[in-house]
Amino acid sequence: MIDFSATYTDQYQLAMAQVYFENGQKDHTAVFDYYFRKLPFDGGYAIFAGLENILEILENFRFNKEDLEYLKNQGFPNGFLDYLKDFKFRGSIYSTKEGDLLFPNSPVLQVEANIIEAQIVETILLNMLNFQTLIATKASRIRLVAGTRTLLDFGLRRAHGPGGYYASRAAVLGGFNGTSNVVAGKDFDIPVAGTMAHSFVQSYDDEITAFRAFANGRPKDCVFLVDTYNTLLSGLPNAIKVGKEMEEKGQRLAGIRLDSGDLAYLAKESRKMLDNAGLNYVKIAASNQLDEYVIKSLLEQQAPIDVFGVGTNLVTGNPDAALDGVYKLSVSNGKPRLKISESIAKVTIPHKKQVYRLKNPAGELIGADAIAMRDETEINRIYDPQEPLKSLVIENLIMEPLLHPVMENGKRIGVKRSLGEIAQYAVKCLESLPVEYKRFRNPHIYKVGISSKLKAEREKLLQKYKGRS
Repeated sequence: MIDFSATYTDQYQLAMAQVYFENGQKDHTAVFDYYFRKLPFDGGYAIFAGLENILEILENFRFNKEDLEYLKNQGFPNGFLDYLKDFKFRGSIYSTKEGDLLFPNSPVLQVEANIIEAQIVETILLNMLNFQTLIATKASRIRLVAGTRTLLDFGLRRAHGPGGYYASRAAVLGGFNGTSNVVAGKDFDIPVAGTMAHSFVQSYDDEITAFRAFANGRPKDCVFLVDTYNTLLSGLPNAIKVGKEMEEKGQRLAGIRLDSGDLAYLAKESRKMLDNAGLNYVKIAASNQLDEYVIKSLLEQQAPIDVFGVGTNLVTGNPDAALDGVYKLSVSNGKPRLKISESIAKVTIPHKKQVYRLKNPAGELIGADAIAMRDETEINRIYDPQEPLKSLVIENLIMEPLLHPVMENGKRIGVKRSLGEIAQYAVKCLESLPVEYKRFRNPHIYKVGISSKLKAEREKLLQKYKGRS
């Protein structure tokens, strides 16, 4: 696990914290909402990822001696630095379960703390949740098209620095089976997998000698990369020859990997050659710039590929690269707060809130979530927060609350869930979502609305702050 200190924040968080401290506001309470405005990949859903990591980080979020010395050199005053010596997050967090489905403009997580604590943790929270949610969502889209075939994360070398560490975790949460990332495998208990590089084959005087050496060293996990020279004229024949030699020793060749060329054609020809040689048990793996669209095309061409190694497009969240998650103040020192914008999409929603997932009496999703004030008990209608003339009657529906306490007084509440448990929960949640929302092109739009009471409170604050400078 990467060791984060409290300087993993933005300068303006500390600048604001200093002013709060000097103005006697350090004990003022605040509530911030984390949410995003637009679904990634033009899709119909997102998968929430990163919560367990952020809870663990916040339990140990401190300024160490080196941090304080650095901040002193940056000009922060001694009184404020003395305050930071004892800094820790002592707040509470209400959150959606990790692995659940997310939709735009709906609070995913709420932070309640003093204003300084709530402000300083913003950066690490956004950094962790935005990135992992993006990658988990990308991974789930790839899983949707891959069916039951094995998916492996091969992206560490193309990842954005240490982001590859958490990308591997998020990929498994989104449906991948394993990773080539050894440290992520160790820390998150992810199965690790890998084959060989072209350099291994090139380092020998001939291809078959390289294959024999690898088979001798890795007889229980032997996969040959067959496209270093010529896939069908050299790589496959040599792989077959060594595979038959392994049979004579009571061993089995696990697979071959295709990393270039016409993957659909080469996979079909490879399957024929392997089967004709009696090696029908040898699996075919494919890599090289794969994503959900390429894999979908390969399978539509009936390419007999058993394993997909996905790298760059997975761990960079291509083509979106970032989730536009935001962290907005909704209550300050007991008073509801609102941000006004010329764009209605950026007008925030005040107050402490609860979010409800709406289901019909049979327990099926109806395609809508309701945002209400936390103390509301009766909600009969919800309104589109951006187009208030649009509304939906929600009587006689099951209302499942999504925001649950996960941290109190800076300490985690409840038992930590393993990555495997979270991944299984994500599978269950995605299975419950109707297929119309999973389309890659023009997915059905999931509705998110605010209650009548919350709508009235928001409009009251809008009128109050309009025209103020």
